[in-house]
Amino acid sequence: MTLHIQTPLLESRALPRRDGQHIWMKMEALQPPGSFKIRGIGYACQLYQQRGARRFISSSGGNAGIAVAYAGRHLGVPVVVVVPESTTERARQLIRQESAELIVHGSSWQEANELAQSMLGEGDAFLHPFDDPLLWQGHASMIDEVAASGVQPDAVVLSVGGGGLLCGVIEGLQRNGWSSVPVVAVETRGADSLHQSLQQGERITLPGISSIATSLGARQVCEQSLAMASRHPLQSLVVTDRQALHACERFLDDHRLLVEPACGATLAVAYAQHEALAGYRNILLIVCGGVTASYQQLQQWQASAQ
Repeated sequence: MTLHIQTPLLESRALPRRDGQHIWMKMEALQPPGSFKIRGIGYACQLYQQRGARRFISSSGGNAGIAVAYAGRHLGVPVVVVVPESTTERARQLIRQESAELIVHGSSWQEANELAQSMLGEGDAFLHPFDDPLLWQGHASMIDEVAASGVQPDAVVLSVGGGGLLCGVIEGLQRNGWSSVPVVAVETRGADSLHQSLQQGERITLPGISSIATSLGARQVCEQSLAMASRHPLQSLVVTDRQALHACERFLDDHRLLVEPACGATLAVAYAQHEALAGYRNILLIVCGGVTASYQQLQQWQASAQ
């Protein structure tokens, strides 16, 4: 039994499209903890428990920590989540709601991660939010579900933070015989570590995160995401915070579902009918979700976004 659910694959008639195009949405926002993260994290937590883990420790900007806390509660394993100061109050509340111990430390995920790593002891399992082959294997299951539905995408659009979703989707494409299906990887300006790494030809570290999309707030993507980007057809795009937020608001109107700016980055590309999507008939959007932002907070961000 898995801790994640099989999410709907829906065709959107509200999202703008060119003649002959179909826009498909993999609705990961409907996962019980609110994002795709539970796929890989749930898989890893179950495996670690089978290996004897007695406590789960995680570092997170929000969604991964919520997923670990959710998994730990269902498996009966205590959880400690270390989050940076940038994590929203809503995310902190949701982690505590799952009965996990919450520690706030550092201005960025990197600092929170260092503390979490230092806490590891005998019987503990560490759940990385994005850089773990177990996570990628679990995340790939969303593409297995798309394949089982009979829909074959011509392109997949997804948001990139640390690269865990990217690695999982590419693994899923490859194991379903879709190695030629390109990925459009989207980041917000100020959290665009993949885009800048691809431009410079090496993995760079951002000096800080200036985007309000804190779920994309990894100053450095995982090494595997760059390796996969070199082996799989991929186009990297960057949108503004304002574009991501506007997409969140339009998506709420169109599909009655509130997602956070990290997910809005993907939706912004679709709403803009970006040229990167021209020429594809079946376009798959990973609606990755996120429950760390409220509607009130989206409005506040919109008032100050660049």
